[in-house]
Amino acid sequence: MSMKRILVLSAAALLSLAAHAQGTVTTRSYKLADFTDKVTQVVLTGNEVLDASLRQEAVNRWTVSAFELCTAAEFETLKTSPDYYFLLAAESRFKGEVNPGIVFLTLVKGGPEAKEGIAAMHEVISLPLAAAGNGSGREYLYLGALIKAIQEFTLAAMESEKVAYAMENWFNARYARTSKMKTIYLSRDDISEKVDQKDLDKYLDKDCHVCEEDEADEQFAQGTYQAVVSYVVAPEQAEKGSYSYQLLFEADTHELCYLHRHKITPRLGAGFCLDDLKRIAQGR
Repeated sequence: MSMKRILVLSAAALLSLAAHAQGTVTTRSYKLADFTDKVTQVVLTGNEVLDASLRQEAVNRWTVSAFELCTAAEFETLKTSPDYYFLLAAESRFKGEVNPGIVFLTLVKGGPEAKEGIAAMHEVISLPLAAAGNGSGREYLYLGALIKAIQEFTLAAMESEKVAYAMENWFNARYARTSKMKTIYLSRDDISEKVDQKDLDKYLDKDCHVCEEDEADEQFAQGTYQAVVSYVVAPEQAEKGSYSYQLLFEADTHELCYLHRHKITPRLGAGFCLDDLKRIAQGR
């Protein structure tokens, strides 16, 4: 066999292997490679107040790709198309797990698997939005920041497989990098009832303020420089398997910089618990 023919056959074999490899790639970053090229459908819920906020925040905040608004009925028609991503408020969804009593803001990718339901769709990221039911009303204040966080994480996950598989670590690294420079406002209502004053005195420094909920929210709404505020999402009525989600947002940048959850138990309760206080203290 001539050397020329050997080289041609070798090249053909390499191309075949490359094509096969491309056809079998299933990493999260690979699946997200087309995110900025696709249209994201923001799915309206039928709740007039939430939908008005979703519309406004999508207009104000969604910057990484084209977006459109669609109804729940339109979502059912479009969800099997790989031409779309979908941003929707879905109850009991976090990393594919069942989380009773909580509504999450979730970004999923369309595709034929959607015939099996939302749970079968490729979940990019889910962040806790509010307790199921009426919520507290605070979700409307922090909705824009959650939309911002979803975009930031997805862009980072497109570039890094490590990020794609470690969402919480990626957000929490922000706190570790910048918290020494910040004043923290923890809403009193966001702290677990199992945490006492002795714990607060031990772990919170002079720049960590326990305050009323209205004050924490006001710091965020005003975009106070170098301030971090708390937001907790937990079910109104905890049941077996319920989780509490503790979040911290930078008021001036509206960046999510802390995300942690724990299972609600008689020992822990909902809200920032002792472990959260320890993590906050470690970063300062």
